[in-house]
Amino acid sequence: MEPVMDNNATSSPPQTLLERLKDYGQEDAFALWDELSPEERELLVKDIESIDLPRMDRITRCSFQSQGLPAAAIEPVPESSVSMVEERTMEERERWWKMGLKAISDGKLGVLLLSGGQGTRLGSSDPKGCFNIKLPSGKSLFQLQAERILCVQRLASQSVNEGSTSLKPIHWYIMTSPFTDELTRKFFESHKYFGLEQNQVTFFQQGTIPCVSKDGRFIMETPYSVAKSPDGNGGVYSALKSSRLLEDMSMRGIKFLDCYGVDNALVRVADPTFLGYFIDKGASAAAKVVRKAYPQEKVGVFVRRGKDGPLSVVEYSELDPSLASAINQQTGRLRFCWSNVCLHMFTLDFLNQVANGLEKDSIYHLAEKKIPSVHGHTVGYKLEQFIFDAFPYAPSTALFEVLREEEFAPVKNANGSNFDTPDSARLLVLRLHARWVVAAGGFLTHSVPLYATGVEVSPLCSYAGENLEAICRGRTFHAPCEISY
Repeated sequence: MEPVMDNNATSSPPQTLLERLKDYGQEDAFALWDELSPEERELLVKDIESIDLPRMDRITRCSFQSQGLPAAAIEPVPESSVSMVEERTMEERERWWKMGLKAISDGKLGVLLLSGGQGTRLGSSDPKGCFNIKLPSGKSLFQLQAERILCVQRLASQSVNEGSTSLKPIHWYIMTSPFTDELTRKFFESHKYFGLEQNQVTFFQQGTIPCVSKDGRFIMETPYSVAKSPDGNGGVYSALKSSRLLEDMSMRGIKFLDCYGVDNALVRVADPTFLGYFIDKGASAAAKVVRKAYPQEKVGVFVRRGKDGPLSVVEYSELDPSLASAINQQTGRLRFCWSNVCLHMFTLDFLNQVANGLEKDSIYHLAEKKIPSVHGHTVGYKLEQFIFDAFPYAPSTALFEVLREEEFAPVKNANGSNFDTPDSARLLVLRLHARWVVAAGGFLTHSVPLYATGVEVSPLCSYAGENLEAICRGRTFHAPCEISY
């Protein structure tokens, strides 16, 4: 006969789980067990069971160990690895553009958006992609990106077959986080996917990872739950693996993945020229880079690790100030001048390799933060991987210089900050598009000074300034306004 359970009989935590925690020095997670209600105890057990303890132990140990190690000496990126704007011929650009459009029309390009962040610094708890930077059209960042995908699809189908209407849709994979997932999906549904087919968009979530104290123990956010944080935009690799999306890509015939961050209002999503360059180079990874504006600019830069080592990214906080301002005497440029702006291209084969390799190495960056816990705010670590952690694994990496005024308008800080605000991004878009319109034979009138305004060209009309003569030649537009069909 079953013994009758009274409440006190369940008062000790499940023995096997407690033993496992002890194996990894994490038994403190059950420290407040006696004060918990039966419901809270159940929540705590569920929470602990959801954590892969051996993996977490490995990550914490590897990350703590690599923390103090001296990194390999860094060298500047060799010139041969970079395609520079002034060295590109018209012929090369056209050839790459055509190669890229061909691969896109064959369905070989997938697009991967990193969109796990909230607009907290912008003063909004919504996903960053929902943000409206107050362009004349009122479009959100998500909408601008969706319409650029629509435009490239159309250009690709026209390039193969004049007058063809058979479109190979570009598949868009969107990585959210537990904080942005539901809101992102709802935003897309309520805007009817901005004209894309619903089945060409796949949402998936990046993981979260427990926060740990300085001695590697879990920080308890409440007496019955462990504090967790998103695992950084580099969490994309393990998320693609665990959600089986790498297989999904392979089944769709995708060979290349264009991967970018959500908060760039000028991002050229699925850029055919960049794709053509990447295919031409035969590299396994590539990044668009912009020239660093001044030595102390807060951007990560590409470097070479060790003699003939792989290219990798060094964060601005890790670059010695004397190196940051060193000048290359031959070129007059900074020795470390190629800034990483989170515009990447990978082969699918390489992504498979990285997903396995990063998991095996288990090294995460430790970000020291004040973490809300049962004992008030505790100083501890959030563990993160970054998208650029993949580059050291690449047998070959190609860098492609772009002009920041054409492709980089970051939206990171609230208006009123000194840089990277919705206002500064909006101006970059309006100014670039105003130059397109004038180049296509259009005229602008304006009642505000022109440096403070411009026009917006709908991505549905033009991807990078092409095909505007028919709309603009000889016409006058009053800035600010949107030019669409």
